[in-house]
Amino acid sequence: MFVALELSRSTWLVAVNAPHIDKISKYRVEAGDSAALLGLLSRLRAEAERRSGRSVKTISIQEAGLDGFWLHRLLQTNGVESHVVDAASIAVNRRRRRAKTDRIDVETLLRTLMAWARGERQVCSMVRPPSPEEEDARRLTRERATLVTERVRHVNRIKSLLATQGVFVFEPIRKDRRKRVEQLRRWDGQPLPPRLQAQLLRELDRLELIISQIATLEAERDRILQANQAQTEGATRRATVEPAVVSAPGPLLLRLRSIGPEFASVLALEAFYRKFGNRREIAAYSGLTPSPWKSGGIDVEQGISKAGNSRLRRTMIQLAWLWLRHQPGSELSCWFRHRVGDQRGKIRRITIVAVARKLLVALWRYVTQGVVPNGAEMKA
Repeated sequence: MFVALELSRSTWLVAVNAPHIDKISKYRVEAGDSAALLGLLSRLRAEAERRSGRSVKTISIQEAGLDGFWLHRLLQTNGVESHVVDAASIAVNRRRRRAKTDRIDVETLLRTLMAWARGERQVCSMVRPPSPEEEDARRLTRERATLVTERVRHVNRIKSLLATQGVFVFEPIRKDRRKRVEQLRRWDGQPLPPRLQAQLLRELDRLELIISQIATLEAERDRILQANQAQTEGATRRATVEPAVVSAPGPLLLRLRSIGPEFASVLALEAFYRKFGNRREIAAYSGLTPSPWKSGGIDVEQGISKAGNSRLRRTMIQLAWLWLRHQPGSELSCWFRHRVGDQRGKIRRITIVAVARKLLVALWRYVTQGVVPNGAEMKA
């Protein structure tokens, strides 16, 4: 019995294709009512078993989205073979004005699941849901990234308020910010207006709260890395294989120059927590693979796909620039200089993406096989 779930904030639309019935049945369940959904699936499965006279297996599909993976885990716990699909990988009508409704979407989902179950693995891309422990562990780096973005917004807001008074020399991140804000003067040498000064102090209160939360997260991150390092060293002493193979990804990445605690944590939690079959899989997972457009005499390069983990992709672009600075003698850095030379602008931005993809593959081989990137320097 094939089941497709179209999830929204208000209702869940359930499409079912039962054995020996050609018609697709549709049912509506109130959003979040998991008991009603399980009851519906149980009743439909019992009816299908009564008609067929044998046991029936239930296979479901849903798109990765707002609801995360809790419903997938609920279905798995209750004996349903659940799959989560990347919505962007499902083929749709290419007409300029295509109809789109929940009923059409859920039927498309159901047909996609049936094709995938027949063995057509290229019909869509199924998501590999992380375990609850893996999902919880990555909250540390994701929350820090959110807080850093908020910190930048508060700093820009404070600077914008002061710019309206002709003040351009104040840095809100400095530790003596409160003392310096009392000494600020307008363009005419007069003190800041009282309400503006009060607003700035409230902005500093929020900024300091964010700074303290970031410090708390970074302390927790460093504590976990140190614990993993100690565990890795103990396992290495007891192991009979190469030390690099038994090392945890985070402490192992920290041994390379240009990689600090934050980059090591993001790479370990966003990429190297799962297994990849080959270099193409990990490059595609990061969305750093090229997207050619070739048809007849047309041969256009559309850039990278951006279809994977956006956090990993953004981190690798940043790390690629740092790699060029701190690993100038590595093979990748030499390749970049040979390709780019003294050119500036677009060619550098395009080539750095290729460096990020190659570097990700090299780091994957490093943490899984112990192969150090060619020419890379280790920390003292």
